[in-house]
Formats: sequence, C-alpha cells, structure tokens
Amino acid sequence: MISGDLFVGLMSGTSIDGIDAALVRIDGESKEAFQWSLLAYNTTAYDEARRKLILDALEEGTPETLCRLHVLLGEWFASAVAEVCAAGDVATRDLAAIGSHGQTVWHIPPTDTELGATLQLGDAATIAERTGVSVISDFRSRDVAAGGQGAPLVPWFDQLLFSNADRRRAIQNLGGMANVTWLPTMDSSEPVIAFDTGPGVALIDGAVRCATHGAQPFDRDGEMAGRGRVDPELLESLLDDAYFRAPPPKSTGREHYGTAFLDRLVQDLDPSPDEQRWCDLVATLTAFTARSITDAYESWVIPRGLDEVYLVGGGANNPALVEGIEKGLDSIPVKNGTELGVDPDAREALAFAFLAWAHLRGIPGNIPSVTGAEGPRVLGAMTPGGQAT
Repeated sequence: MISGDLFVGLMSGTSIDGIDAALVRIDGESKEAFQWSLLAYNTTAYDEARRKLILDALEEGTPETLCRLHVLLGEWFASAVAEVCAAGDVATRDLAAIGSHGQTVWHIPPTDTELGATLQLGDAATIAERTGVSVISDFRSRDVAAGGQGAPLVPWFDQLLFSNADRRRAIQNLGGMANVTWLPTMDSSEPVIAFDTGPGVALIDGAVRCATHGAQPFDRDGEMAGRGRVDPELLESLLDDAYFRAPPPKSTGREHYGTAFLDRLVQDLDPSPDEQRWCDLVATLTAFTARSITDAYESWVIPRGLDEVYLVGGGANNPALVEGIEKGLDSIPVKNGTELGVDPDAREALAFAFLAWAHLRGIPGNIPSVTGAEGPRVLGAMTPGGQAT
C-alpha cells in the first residue's frame, strides 16, 4: 500500500450537474518522483432546485444572490468531502488538504488591450470550518494575474500522468465546455498545448431541458440526436464564429456558449407540438459540438502530430457525439478515457487534488505554453484548517 499524504479534490464544472470529489493518497515531494492511488471517488448530483439556483445566480445574479450562493456552495462542497472520505474509510481530519476548484461564475480571458479576470464561488472558509482541513482554492487567479488565460489548468495533471514515451496523445474533455490537451512524447522538447475547443455538452443539455420542460437533463445515449436531422445551414452558421478562428492560447465558457446563445436558437420553437423540430436542433447542436472539436484539431493539433485521442467527461457517454468526433478524425484512433487507467469522470477532481499537493510543495501548477502566462506559477490560496464543528 502506498504511504503518503491524503488529499481531496473538488470540482463543479460548467455542465452544473453536480460536485465531483476524489480522495487520493500521494507519496512524493516532486513531479519527478511520486506515487499515488485513488481511494474513492463520487459525484453528488445537483437536484433541479440547486441546479436552477446556480444557473439563475450565474446568469442573473445580484450581489446578494451571488454572496449567498458562495456560502451555500461551501457547505455543499464540505458535505462532498465528508461523503468521499466515508467512502474511502478515511477520517476527514487525516487529510493534508482539500483542493477546491469552485464553481466558475464568470471568466474573462485577457486581450491585447485588457487584463483577464476570473471568479469562482464556493467559500473556502466555510469548507475549512466544516471539515477542519486546510483548503487550497482560487487556482486560476494567479495565472490570470501573470497574463494567462487561467484555463485550462487540468493539462498540468494530464502531462504528469498521461504522457507516453512513444505516442503523441490528445485528451479531449467533453464537459459543459470542451477542451483538449495535446501531449508530446516524454522525451520531446515540444511544449504541451491545450485550449478550449468551444462548447461541450452545455448547449445540447440546454436544448434537451427546454424540449422536455426540464424532465430530461441531457440527451441520454444520444437518443434525441439520433432521431433528428442536422440542419446544414444552421450548422454552418454556428461554425462561423470568431472564437474558432482564434489561435491558442484561448478559453471560453457559458459567457459565450450559454443560455443567451441557446435562447437565440430556441425562441421560435415550442416544446410540444413539434417534437421533431427539437430533435433536429439537438442533432444540429451535437454535430456543431463535434465539428468545432475536429475543426480545432485540423487547425491546431494534428499539424503537431497525433497518434491517438482519448475522450473523457460526460459527453464521452453520448454515442452520437462520439460518432461525430470519430467521423471527423477518421484517420486517428479515438478511444474512451477509461483506457488510460483512470476513471475519466474523476479526472478533473483528481487534478485539483494534485494541484493542492503541488501548492503545499511549492510546485508550479500552470503550463505557460497552455495559458499564455508569463511563466510558471504556484497556483491557489490557502485557507488554514482548524477545529471542525
């Protein structure tokens, strides 16, 4: 059994479907020499009331609603820590630290003329007070302060765990937003490249919720997309987006591909009497997501050399979306992320457990070639633990 320190990583992503928590033991003091084992992983799903509370606060939040949500998320995150520790038969007090990404409220990438800004909610003081454990949070801000995008941050973890001696890999995340990590071979001097390719399942999920009055939260097994017909004119219109033409480093989120974007598409659709029109929209949004990914590969990834692609995140369970990606990358093997030897649903929570480990050891957790930051930076801010109530 691996000895070492215990960490919990927490993630609530842009899909807003729940809190992922990973309990991991890490032994080692450097990126070059460490061992680790995943002891437990679980997801605490948001019920519709909590999900609506988060979405309403993100999209129309007042200072009061954002302030209240900040503390509520801290309470929910603390509960998730207790649950994953119980699942791993570990006492919460034995954790070295908790790495909490929080819930992104708004993300503004830097431009040539303006600084970037990023805001995640989920009160670290509340988590520390409820658990008695030190919390590392606010991981994105230091990279943004150094001129970076502040995202994506998981590629540091991808490079640490998934680089291969012989094969150039892409790890494609299909969460609410979609992002890719391109990993050169271990002995290569080429830098890691990663960026948000555009929407993941956020628009698809949103259309399905509209079509079913909230009864169905996502397109299970790609069933609605399978019954729909892609609208080629709408598809090409959606792909005519300046974001897709911009080179990396780049990042995006619900600020661009969120409710306002979807509202423009669904304003003329009525949930029932014409279900086929909704299926057609879901099919078109699924094709849009797949094309935005494969077009990004053609422009920015494949020219660097690519031997295999691994799909992770909730969208990897959508056969229609996976088929679209496979079709667009027909000459490159596309595999499920389980083949990497790590539960792909746990990847992001695991990453923030490792970033907490890195923070305690003074190890930089960003990759400047990914985010565009001026240099490597130790990420996160610590809220000390204490006596839990």
